[in-house]
Amino acid sequence: MNFLSEMASPPLTTVFLIVGLVFLTLAVVGNSRLGFAEVNPGCFGRFLALTIGLFSLIIAGSLAIFPVEMVEPLKTSVAQWLQQNIELLTQFKVSS
Repeated sequence: MNFLSEMASPPLTTVFLIVGLVFLTLAVVGNSRLGFAEVNPGCFGRFLALTIGLFSLIIAGSLAIFPVEMVEPLKTSVAQWLQQNIELLTQFKVSS
């Protein structure tokens, strides 16, 4: 039973890796026929698939290099700094 629960919730790195590879494949292959479905993304669709694929692979790589446990203290310290120095951020008002 534990094996099935682990398979149902894969790590976030794996999800981004699979999504990135699928979108890169779509961007490279372009016009294709997959069984009963025909994929015709066009030029803009291929560019968008390339962008999403590369972005997903970059996120997967950065999550592999910097795990969530390592980023959590950084996020906490940045949040504390923002709470302490909120006046610095709000002093610049855009005049209409």
